[in-house]
Amino acid sequence: MSAVLSSSAIQARRHIVFTATLAALAGLMFGLDVGVISGAQQFIQHDFAIDDRVIELIVSFMTVGAAIGAALAAWLSVHFGRKRSLIFSGGLFVLGSLACAAAWSPDSLIGARVVLGLAIGIAAFTAPLYLAEIAPEDKRGAMISTYQLMITIGIFLAFLSDTAFSYSESWRWMLGIIALPGALFLLGVLRLPESPRWLVLRGRHDDANAVLHKLRGDDATARREIAEIEEQLRTPQQGWHLFLQNRNFRRSVGLGIALQIVQQLTGINVVMYYAPRIFADMGYATSASMWFTAVVGLTNVLATFIAIGFVDRLGRKPILYIGFVVMAIGLGVVGLLMHVGMATQAERLLAVGMLLVFVIGFAMSAGPLVWTLCSEIQPLKGRDFGIGVSTVTNWVMTGVVSVTFLTLLNHLGRANTFWLYATCNLAFLLFTWALVPETKGVTLEHIEQKLMDGQPLRDIGR
Repeated sequence: MSAVLSSSAIQARRHIVFTATLAALAGLMFGLDVGVISGAQQFIQHDFAIDDRVIELIVSFMTVGAAIGAALAAWLSVHFGRKRSLIFSGGLFVLGSLACAAAWSPDSLIGARVVLGLAIGIAAFTAPLYLAEIAPEDKRGAMISTYQLMITIGIFLAFLSDTAFSYSESWRWMLGIIALPGALFLLGVLRLPESPRWLVLRGRHDDANAVLHKLRGDDATARREIAEIEEQLRTPQQGWHLFLQNRNFRRSVGLGIALQIVQQLTGINVVMYYAPRIFADMGYATSASMWFTAVVGLTNVLATFIAIGFVDRLGRKPILYIGFVVMAIGLGVVGLLMHVGMATQAERLLAVGMLLVFVIGFAMSAGPLVWTLCSEIQPLKGRDFGIGVSTVTNWVMTGVVSVTFLTLLNHLGRANTFWLYATCNLAFLLFTWALVPETKGVTLEHIEQKLMDGQPLRDIGR
């Protein structure tokens, strides 16, 4: 009997790893789009003869589509399910990528970026939600962090692709080649099971039990989880109505908004969208800037494994504290070097190294953990709405950061711009202490109970 149980458990483990990995590939598309525009923009600027302000619009208008997509995703995920939402996102991604490659003017490129943003916004909402709903509580943090890992891999692959195409200045190939992994994702996601929590929400209990049995490996665990979900469904409020009527739900939505603002104000997308420009300002030629950008992408990937390895051991808050300190130091030193000047190769290499330190700090902490926390703190009846609001906030703030960075450089100067972001990271230490809960190893149902009982936000994971 034990051998049968062991075999069943092994099959369940393989099934959930496969399912989680494939769902997290939505993050790969996210990362590909973030990374690809970084290397392409200098060649787009040259071909279309446009200034920094138009480049900021081309970079940032993807986030307009993403914000709309994230808002639309909440409705899609409720009415059509998490799986169909991911399928729709994959189709839009392929269409948007090809349209970017075929753009004949700055305006047409901006429009294609909006379509691409719609795809990314839907995926950015749906994938972490889906992962949170299929994951066992003791593996939830690591599995959701896998989504962030896929984002970093996508960024790295895009940086490598950009570097290869930079020698021929083929920005259309840079933007169009990512349609290929988008098509592969679209085919792969057809094999995903639907979220068991969504199935229960739709009254499809037998289907939910069948999915959970495959994911958990035994009927007892599946029945227990379904019973917990059903218990939560007895509350009639949902989404917008719950937000209007329940103060405690408004608190969790507000915390989700704040977490996403914090993530973007670390300055990470300053680096991801404008890395070649930053390295050029350090005194490097185009080829060196592109290769250093690829190194940034690789560092981002490797450092994300720190979060995956320790998020369910050390907890969320200790890793966030470490990350914010590391990011503040990295950006602070980069700002100092830009202030005093980099006359020697050693000083320029130090600046590159400290920028990589900043990337490590983000990838090990705020990158994956903000998405993890945002998916954990929302109650079941309002989870779609709560994650949708926080995801829209993420894209709005990404747009703010990306549409203002070159302007800040031109008006505040390089050193002051980096010091501004370093100061923000120091301030986020206080934010984490005061408001962020520790959710390590705690069930979503327990977090919801504490929240709805009116416990302080920092205590809802205890």
